Amino acid sequence: MEHLKCCVISNNEPLDQGYWEAQYKTKTTGWDLGQVSPPIQRYINTITTKNSRVLIPGCGNSYEAEYLLEHGFTNVTIIDIAPTPVRALKEKFKNNPSIKIVLGDFFTHQGNYDLIIEQTFFCALPPTMRQKYVWKMHQLLAEEGILAGLLFNRTFESGPPFGGSKEEYELIFKGAFDFLKIEVSKDSIAPRANSELFIELKKTVRLL
Repeated sequence: MEHLKCCVISNNEPLDQGYWEAQYKTKTTGWDLGQVSPPIQRYINTITTKNSRVLIPGCGNSYEAEYLLEHGFTNVTIIDIAPTPVRALKEKFKNNPSIKIVLGDFFTHQGNYDLIIEQTFFCALPPTMRQKYVWKMHQLLAEEGILAGLLFNRTFESGPPFGGSKEEYELIFKGAFDFLKIEVSKDSIAPRANSELFIELKKTVRLL
């Protein structure tokens, strides 16, 4: 399970822009699969509305965004707090009008999206920020918008990544989202087999 480690630290170290930028500069990016995660690829393949407004927070190298663009999606926004991957992505997609690349803090981002893709962003946040994450996701999604992606189905001694369980996530998202799907992913990469939950959550009309 070594592949599940990215950059183990003391929980007292701030996970700020400087921290994440250092991970990219030193190439300490063990969370990076080098490809679209198979469960997310499978999910994207089911979406027929190519002009859906899609957001990918904590995008990193964003293979998901590249896959979306290759498959005809026309309204993709990605955001990361670290300058290095953002700079590389802006160069990579400089001639593609279907994508907007933002350097910034997700929690101050403003927008309205039909779909938000979760891939290694939730697990990068200290658990104390999880309720803030839920609130912000709810704010950014359009009415009946969808939050879909992967959460770890295991715990870690320290982090990031920070894990959890299905029961914990159900408590966290309850009241803000309806659970369309939350189940052990059947097609995760081998090192993460049985360690990921695929989620598909629909925004409720209002926070309860």
